[in-house]
Parts: sequence; C-alpha cells; structure tokens
Amino acid sequence: MKTKIITAAIALTAFSLYSCGTKEESATTITVDPVKVEVETVANPDGISMVHFNGKVTAANNANISTRMMGFVDQMKVKVGDEVKKGQLLMVINNSDLQAKSAQVKASIAAAEAGFENAEKDYKRFQNLMKSNSISQKEMDDMTTRYEMMKAQLEGAKQQQREVTAQLQYVNLTAPFDGVITNRFIEIGDMAKPGMPLLAIEQPGKMEVSAMVPENQIQLVKQGEEVTVSINSIDSEFKGVISEVSSSSKNTGGQYALRVTIGGENKGLRSGMFGTVGLEVKSEITSSSVVSIPQAAIVTRGQLSGVYTVSQSKTAILRWLKLGQTMDDQVEVLSGLKAGEQLILSSKSKLYNGVPVVY
Repeated sequence: MKTKIITAAIALTAFSLYSCGTKEESATTITVDPVKVEVETVANPDGISMVHFNGKVTAANNANISTRMMGFVDQMKVKVGDEVKKGQLLMVINNSDLQAKSAQVKASIAAAEAGFENAEKDYKRFQNLMKSNSISQKEMDDMTTRYEMMKAQLEGAKQQQREVTAQLQYVNLTAPFDGVITNRFIEIGDMAKPGMPLLAIEQPGKMEVSAMVPENQIQLVKQGEEVTVSINSIDSEFKGVISEVSSSSKNTGGQYALRVTIGGENKGLRSGMFGTVGLEVKSEITSSSVVSIPQAAIVTRGQLSGVYTVSQSKTAILRWLKLGQTMDDQVEVLSGLKAGEQLILSSKSKLYNGVPVVY
C-alpha cells in the first residue's frame, strides 16, 4: 500500500513541474536587436532632375571619300594619320578608258576649232559681199547656217571635255578640306566601286556628340540648351550646346537624333569615344518624378533591383525599383521611390524585411 502511494506522489510532482515549465515558456517573448544603419532622405530640393542620353563623339567636319567610277586602285598617296591639305591628291584609280576618251575629245576640239575658224572667215566675207549685193540672200543664209553648225560643234566638243574633266575628279581623288586621314578602306590593286567608302578624313578641333533620344523624353530637349558631356574613358566632362534636334524618328527606330556641339577646350577627346549627354530639366515637366540615389545602395536579386527604406515603424522594407541611367556614382529611379522617403545607405549587419533599425 505504501509503495502505491509513493508512486502516485512522484507522478503528481512531475506533472506539476511540467505544467509550470509550459506556462513559463509560453509567456517568453522573442526580441531582436535593432540594426544600426546609415540613412539618407531622398530629396530634390532645387526641383531639378537630370536626364541622360548615350552618344558617340565625332568630328564636326568629317567625310568618307568615295568615287563614281569603277576601277582598280593604281596609287595610294596617304596612310592613316597623315595630315593633308585641301586639294591634295590622295589616291588614283585606273583611268585608261578616261585617258583614251580625253585624247579623243582633244582631237575633236582641235578639228572643231579649225572648222569653226574657217567658217567664221567665210561668214564675215559673205557679210561684206551681202552689203554690196554681190551674193543672193539664199547664199548668205546657207553660210550663216554653216557658221552656226560649226560653232555648235565646237561647243559640243568643249562640253565633252568638261565631262571628261569632271570624271577625272573621281579617279584622281583629292582632299575636300584640311584634315587628318582617319581610316583607309582599300589598298593598291583593290577594285574601287561607285559609292564605296575609300578613305575617311576628319578636321581636328571642333567636336560633336551624336545621340538618340527616346520618344518619351524628346519633349524635354530644345535646340540651344546647354548640356554636359561625360566621357568615362578619359574621366572628363565637357560643356556643350544642343545644335540639332531631329523632328522625325521615321528612319531611326522610333528615336530622335540629337547633335551636341562641344565648346571650349576638348583636350584628350577623340572621334569614336562613347559619352553621356546630361540635360537638366525641371521636375514638374518630366513625365515622372525622377530622383537619383547612390548606386552603392542598390540591392539586386537576379534581374530585380531595389533598395531598403525605413518604414513608419522604424523597420527595414525592401522596395523594388525601375532604374534609369547611371551617372558617375548616382543612378536614376524612374519609379518605386519618391522624394522625402528615407533610404538606407549601409548597415552594420545583414538587413531583411521587417528588421528594426536605428540611426
């Protein structure tokens, strides 16, 4: 009997201890230490936003030299990097056919000149005879006709000579202006074809940037506005002015051509470099509220980009964004973030949605 009583007492004691422990555990609350962060308020105090367009640097005065004649290249007078003067001979295309034609035209001119001189003498003599009524009117008319025919024949031969001279300009290619040879697309012995680029020439000094503007931003661009041109390859920034804005995107894939003239010193700038044209616009006239944030604050998850912001309850919230162009260490936010919100720049430990933050 005593054994049974002791066993029951032990069981009751164990049950009481288990019950007390369960109540204690259910009353415990899990606490998370707040993460120390550095924040920045997204703002645009001056009401100005930047829009950017990618472009390519070109010389303001440049040309691709080609020919209207087909033939083999006989002579090449220049190489890439050579400085040339306007009118200087650059290359010669085989022109044996033209030389033969030129010789024929010269012979025709010589014959026509001789015939014309003879007809002119007879014409003047007949005029004197006509005054003294020594010849009939018909004889005078016949001589006048012969004189006019010989005159027209001489003029026709001279026109042929002008044609040959013009064609020779397309086989003896000369520089259209003072400049530097920047490319050579053909070598001696190659066949030159009409319209095919043979040489490229540029005039150093004045430089331009050609860029394309999307349809949703073309209303922000106006001719004569000042812009900045950033060239990452030489880590330089230049001032420029919008000199041309296309009014049609028919042949440019839905984008509008833009040309910027770079003013002042352009040391180190070379044709072919890629640059970014930056244009300041007032926020109220942009199609959306565009703000810029530090690129270091961007969080990426696969193809998605976002940032952590501070909620009203002082917790971290991950926001997915639609980003625009990058300029130096700043990136445009097209949507997903607006001025006045608190952006988390960095943290002492790992961030995640809902973690408390202090700053």
